Amino acid sequence: MRLNKMLYRAAYLVLLCILALPFAPLHAQHSDNAKVHGIILTQEGDPAIGVTVSIPQLRKNTITNASGEFYFHDLPAGSHVLSLSLSGYHFKKKAFELVGGKTTEFRDTLLYSANNLEAVMVSSGGNRFARKESDDVAKMPLKNMENAQVYTVVSKELMNEQLITDYNSAFKNVPGAGIAQVRNQGRTTSISRGFATPQLVRNGVGSFTFATIDPANLERIEVIKGPSATLFGSTISSFGGLFNRVTKKPFESFKGEVSYSAANWDLNRLTFDINTPLNSEKTALLRVNTALHSERSFQDAGFSKNYLFAPSFSYKVNDRLTLLLDAELSSYKATSPIRLSPIKTGKAKSVEELGIPYNLSFSNNTVNYTSQQYNIFAQAKYKISDDWTSQTVVSRTRSSSDGYVTALSIRSDSTLRQSVTYQQYPYYGTDIQQNFIGDFKIGSLRNRLVVGFDFYSLRATRNDATVNMPELNFKKPGAAYRDFNIEKVAPLFEEAQFTNFVSVNERTYSAYISDVLNITDKLLAMASIRADRYINKGVYYPDLDSSAGAYKQTAYSPKFGLVYQVVRDKVSLFSNYMNGFNNVSGADFDGHTFKPNEANQWEAGVKVDYPFLNATLSYYNINVSNMLRDDPEHPDFSIQDGTQVSKGFELELISNPLPGLNIIGGFTYNESKYTKSDSSILGLRPVTSGSPRTANLWLSYRMVDGALKGLGLGFGGIYGSESFQSNTDKFKFIIPAYTVLDAALFYDQPHFRIGLKADNLTSERYWSVRMAPQNPLRITGSITYKF
Repeated sequence: MRLNKMLYRAAYLVLLCILALPFAPLHAQHSDNAKVHGIILTQEGDPAIGVTVSIPQLRKNTITNASGEFYFHDLPAGSHVLSLSLSGYHFKKKAFELVGGKTTEFRDTLLYSANNLEAVMVSSGGNRFARKESDDVAKMPLKNMENAQVYTVVSKELMNEQLITDYNSAFKNVPGAGIAQVRNQGRTTSISRGFATPQLVRNGVGSFTFATIDPANLERIEVIKGPSATLFGSTISSFGGLFNRVTKKPFESFKGEVSYSAANWDLNRLTFDINTPLNSEKTALLRVNTALHSERSFQDAGFSKNYLFAPSFSYKVNDRLTLLLDAELSSYKATSPIRLSPIKTGKAKSVEELGIPYNLSFSNNTVNYTSQQYNIFAQAKYKISDDWTSQTVVSRTRSSSDGYVTALSIRSDSTLRQSVTYQQYPYYGTDIQQNFIGDFKIGSLRNRLVVGFDFYSLRATRNDATVNMPELNFKKPGAAYRDFNIEKVAPLFEEAQFTNFVSVNERTYSAYISDVLNITDKLLAMASIRADRYINKGVYYPDLDSSAGAYKQTAYSPKFGLVYQVVRDKVSLFSNYMNGFNNVSGADFDGHTFKPNEANQWEAGVKVDYPFLNATLSYYNINVSNMLRDDPEHPDFSIQDGTQVSKGFELELISNPLPGLNIIGGFTYNESKYTKSDSSILGLRPVTSGSPRTANLWLSYRMVDGALKGLGLGFGGIYGSESFQSNTDKFKFIIPAYTVLDAALFYDQPHFRIGLKADNLTSERYWSVRMAPQNPLRITGSITYKF
């Protein structure tokens, strides 16, 4: 308790200092010095990311961000030369004149197109999958080597090479993510640092998704590690981090591609990606991504079919104001994923011992559901001055599931029961966010500051009922297996008891501030804090016109980080303290209302970024306090003194040791256990923590010259150690370890791409924590035409 008070007092002092920075005396800055703001594009109009921009005579250098932008401050007036360098493009020099007290705007286009870039980068030793620059991770332009937080990026280029046709497969490239937990309506949860982490973030803001996510319009997936409530809030992040989906944005030239993929089990997938300027001035830009997808299960029953329509429109009003409107509209019809729960009185203690047939679904295609969703993202960016930018974002979502979902429960060592729920379950979400982003100097100290305000709301209504089918022998199903269909299921709901209530009704009002201070050119310090007011209106029952469980909570979340660049922009040592929280309803026996669960992470590590090697190695320790546990003296009540620890280390490596050869690898070790809890789980690993040890690897080689230039192959896989579906002192149910191997063959040219992929070469049998069996060997072929 004393430590928390000290931390909050320290955070309060830091907050006061940060707030004072923008209002420091103006004479602390050199008003006669000049500035440069530039944008570098590829020939196709895409932002040129990672370009080294330097002014050699002044010994100044920087790197373009995810928007292709760069900035120089505090420069002397006069004639200078700007040099641009990026692997795969011609080295370029440009003379320019600086005027004291003015900002010079610089815009240029590199000579090679993005289509030629991949082959050229390989021939020159480019590390194609190591682009980590992001404006979302820190909510400001900040290079990976300057950031004290760990994050992983899965790019669209990597997803293309691996012929990714479903969102979950992209997480094979994320250290520690494990096998996705696919829930009833297709929504997914993966693991981050021993905590189940849902998919709730899109373009840096809340975007509640209750259904399957299609990857067709994804530019990249950013996996931000550790408690991230300070900048993103508790409602869209877990104690392990968050997953940010970054969508494709329009650019200033005409470009497009059409792709078709086919695979086992009648997979058919057609995607379009079309980008075009809408006027000659190229101030109005449009990009549209679409997907049509259908497939059936490898089991006897099960299917999914969907479409996605994702337009993105930007309009540059003037040199200061740019507007963006981005949307996702999708619909799915599918059978619910397998969900199987064991029985604690049975002899089977693992899914293998259970002996349930791998190829039987115990479902029926007539028992299905339909989901719909839209995600609307509107953004206004306004350049207030040379030092300050305003970013206003409004995100609106609706995600629903209507129809039948099925769950399976083991009743004995040889029988199971099917339970069917008919539901109408829509979610409505809103996130309104205002950020002021500054990049300025006080004396010789550079500050990069974000001040933000955030409003987030989520509301869901629920109308459902559940019926149980007769038990059947899962080892010899017989006629009972055929009796499970909609004709037999639907009449049971005539007598079922339906519920109708508002299940979620919550709002969060937040303010946050974060500053990255360059103490020297090599030493950086970050200090951040968030104030969060959470209001839960409880569950509303319209038939009774009453609510239950309403509560309000206030929480503060600090964050600190240090980075020391041993070799500037190449080798960084970093450490961080990060805080996260989860709101908790209810009260103990004495009537004391519960406080939010709280997680405190301490982490240290090293980052390396050379042209041939990008790597991160870190050790973290996350302590969770204020957890609820059963009150041993008062049944039906809880006490709030439980604790949990999750600690371990992570290694990620992205390397290009030889021309044409690229390596992506990761290894994680996570030790997670309840350190104070009920005796039934004390000292044991939570089932939601996944495998203690995981590994991922992808090797690819592409010919860089000769007649077969562009021809390549890839090989890799994932590993997860033994984990648990149930883990108490009286009952453990084991999910076995797995090793899954994949291979790919591809031929990539400027105007077309052909690919062939084999997933799960050995047809390894493996399961998720919900005991859903995963696909055996699948062969996917793909052809893409680019124009």
